[in-house]
Amino acid sequence: MESSSLHRAKDWLRAFIPVAVVASKRERFYGCLGAMIGLFVAEWLSRLTLGGFNIWFIAPMGASAVLLFAIPSSPLAQPWAIIGGNIFSALIGVICARWITNPELAASIAAALAIAAMFSFRCIHPPSGAVALTAVLGGPAIREMGFQFVLLPVAVNSVALLLVALVFNNLLGRNYPHRVIVHAQPHLTKDAPPSERVGFIHADLEEVLKERGQLIDINQGDLEEILIQAELHAHRRRFGDIRCADIMSKDVISTKPTTRLDQAWVMLARHNIKALPVIDALGKLVGIVSLRDFFVDHHGPDGLTGLPATSSAPSHVRNGAMTVKDVMTHNVITANADQPIVELVSRFSDGGIHHLPVVNAKRHIVGMITQSDLVAALFRAQMESAEA
Repeated sequence: MESSSLHRAKDWLRAFIPVAVVASKRERFYGCLGAMIGLFVAEWLSRLTLGGFNIWFIAPMGASAVLLFAIPSSPLAQPWAIIGGNIFSALIGVICARWITNPELAASIAAALAIAAMFSFRCIHPPSGAVALTAVLGGPAIREMGFQFVLLPVAVNSVALLLVALVFNNLLGRNYPHRVIVHAQPHLTKDAPPSERVGFIHADLEEVLKERGQLIDINQGDLEEILIQAELHAHRRRFGDIRCADIMSKDVISTKPTTRLDQAWVMLARHNIKALPVIDALGKLVGIVSLRDFFVDHHGPDGLTGLPATSSAPSHVRNGAMTVKDVMTHNVITANADQPIVELVSRFSDGGIHHLPVVNAKRHIVGMITQSDLVAALFRAQMESAEA
């Protein structure tokens, strides 16, 4: 009993040890630089806007700057969080300061109600708690302002800081306001993407978060993406020795942009393949033409002929008037020979890709990988792992 209690006590004390901050030196520098620029510009804009106003900038903006510039991907740092959180909290703080004579009690109730409002209106922003306290304990000048405090300076400060954050973060290429990565279904059906049908799936994450019942400082979509990437890294560690060069077909059948469609159709049938990389006179990849492209009416109103994939070519292919250039896909997704095959899984499974050309630095074709190649390689690796 004593050892068990001691163990729990050690675990509890260990929780006080700060965890390492996982952020690159560049991101740490950007966070500091952004906060400095943001607060300076926001204070200057507020002073310029409010003129000789006695309270033109409030201290909680410093805490907001930490979120907006140091961790802009946090749900607590999004535009609605700072605007809604600060305005609702300021309004509640002013009301409590007016109706509750005891300042300590007013401050406590204001903070509690501000949190409740932020939960209700989906705008959790920790510095807003300080805004509510400022409205109650900010001194005679703020109390005399009454409801004007909500607009001047709280709303003005919040908007000014947000504008700087929008410009600064987007100039650095940061995803702000933060948008969650959505993996689209390439076939436009209700089925989950293939990669989400086995192993870790979205429903698993939802169930765990529901059981925990606590607010976590990360968007659920981001958390799901992190877990998926962690799985990918685990697979890379397991199958990372297999490269594209190990499984690709090296004797690649290709065509040129000027090849007639009927001739390209014959090439597909003769070699029993479903796609042809298209190369120019210098041997550089410029496109790819797949079996599906032959059944697309590029002159029709809806783009599709509705014909089934049969051994007989469609009429617009047989007439010989069109060339490969007329139907090929120009923006070709490619791989390189040294790339681990696990990096291709999501492209084949969720991206709707069936054929992936492998190119060198000059974009010359050196091989071709199909879904069948990838499945066979992963199956073989799994079997060898089980035998070991």
